[in-house]
Amino acid sequence: MMKYKIGKREFDFNFAYVMAILNVTPDSFSDSGKYLDKDSAVNQAIKMIEEGADIIDVGGESTRPGSEPVDEDEEIRRVIPVIREVLSQKPDAVISIDTTKANVAKEALANGALIVNDISGGTFEPEILNVVNEFNAAIVLMHIKGKPKTMQDSPEYLDVVKEVYEFLSTQSQVAKQKGIEKIFIDPGIGFGKKLEHNLKLLDRLEELKLIGYPILIGLSRKSLIGNILDLPVDKRDDASNALNAFALSKGARIIRTHNVKQAVETCKLFNRIINN
Repeated sequence: MMKYKIGKREFDFNFAYVMAILNVTPDSFSDSGKYLDKDSAVNQAIKMIEEGADIIDVGGESTRPGSEPVDEDEEIRRVIPVIREVLSQKPDAVISIDTTKANVAKEALANGALIVNDISGGTFEPEILNVVNEFNAAIVLMHIKGKPKTMQDSPEYLDVVKEVYEFLSTQSQVAKQKGIEKIFIDPGIGFGKKLEHNLKLLDRLEELKLIGYPILIGLSRKSLIGNILDLPVDKRDDASNALNAFALSKGARIIRTHNVKQAVETCKLFNRIINN
């Protein structure tokens, strides 16, 4: 099984890890505006680290369905002070920057972030791959169909698993050719996908293991839970965690979540069972 050295930490993907979501945005589908000012964002990041989060994923642009793009100067203005302050308080923290923009990634990596989480899998701004290589950083390549503003209008697939597999396989090869060695793949649950597409991807998640990179998955509070259980966003944590456990059993190794405490408990149990 793969191991990555990220910052001072070694990640051994026999085990599962937790990536905590920190939205420094006014318009995310969950936590909207809650952590928009620097102090509340930093306090939340510190709390999540102390709850056991392995990675803090800082985002300055909402990518929820229907969201409007943010210009890169504004995105930088939102995230860089937060990254700097978190690292001044927790120098060993592993910080990921959730962006599709090469310049935002560059600023974040220059200020101590170690991972770029790109929902476009390196396709919106291909230069981002050169930036990741320049800093010897890690990258998360996610599958998306379309752009966040319109991705949920009426996505269609002949075979969603095949299409996602081929995209992630191709983009991970492109990243590798750019000299990037630490690659994660993410099927992009809810990003240009209907309910049946999301369920099919979850059911056949283990097929993505054949691409050869650790699988990251974001199920936290997603609309598929609301659709099946008829629950509002703020009541979806228990169901999110049930899906997290299922995803781990199917091969996921990083869980991206809003509720760190629950995900950490799930990963601890999972890690104990499979490495008993």
